[in-house]
Amino acid sequence: MVHNTEKYTVITGASSGIGYETAKAFAGRGSNLILVARRKDRLEALNQEILSCYPALNIIIKATDLSISDNVFRLYEEIKEYPLQTWINNAGFGNYDTVSHQDLNKIRQMLHLNVEALTVLSSLFVRDFKDVEGTQLINISSAGGYTIVPTAITYCAAKFYVSTFTEGLAWELKENGCKMQAKVLAPAATKTEFGKVANNVTEYDYDKTFGTYHTSAQVAEFLLKLYDSDKAVGVVNRENFIFELKEPQFDYAGNSNHNQNIEK
Repeated sequence: MVHNTEKYTVITGASSGIGYETAKAFAGRGSNLILVARRKDRLEALNQEILSCYPALNIIIKATDLSISDNVFRLYEEIKEYPLQTWINNAGFGNYDTVSHQDLNKIRQMLHLNVEALTVLSSLFVRDFKDVEGTQLINISSAGGYTIVPTAITYCAAKFYVSTFTEGLAWELKENGCKMQAKVLAPAATKTEFGKVANNVTEYDYDKTFGTYHTSAQVAEFLLKLYDSDKAVGVVNRENFIFELKEPQFDYAGNSNHNQNIEK
């Protein structure tokens, strides 16, 4: 049993990129952290970096591979007794290839992580904390979760799932009078390890590949703006790379006024 009464923010995929910077951003707001990723050495380094600036915080690191189903349930069991306030499902990776040539072992792992783990962890968190004041679930999608990108069709389809699942959950929580808010963040090109993993390369030049992109720190700032808002969607416009806060973008049959009220 946990005796600490302070609130915790859970961040998956915290060992690098957006998750890494998001951890530092929430630490800056005085939140205790539960940091999850495969690479324990990276988590320990992040732990030390944060504590050097904010020594009063309590930081828990959990090194686990969430693409393995049993690990997902085990992780939640280990941390559900903490007073959780925010859960950020950031863990995931992408793949660039045509459907006819994509590595199916990699695709299976991607779907286990990007879709299955996110759904299970979201569901468990909602089940236990939906009526706790101030709780938020933020799932990281992509601009590719609102448009189809050539050679990234399977990845986009997985992110479409994240977007529709989270938007639908946001409506469901609202309709049932729950205190939790569900939100989806959809960044565009962001300079992280994503490019190397998605392309199966050891080096990836964002300056050469993209005319415009954001840093992980910038995306973490976008996430905080979404967190502070009453909107369900935070998305980077792929045309001008401006971050926008929006109402849910997909039709929701349960709301007859949705088509009139939705912000396009």
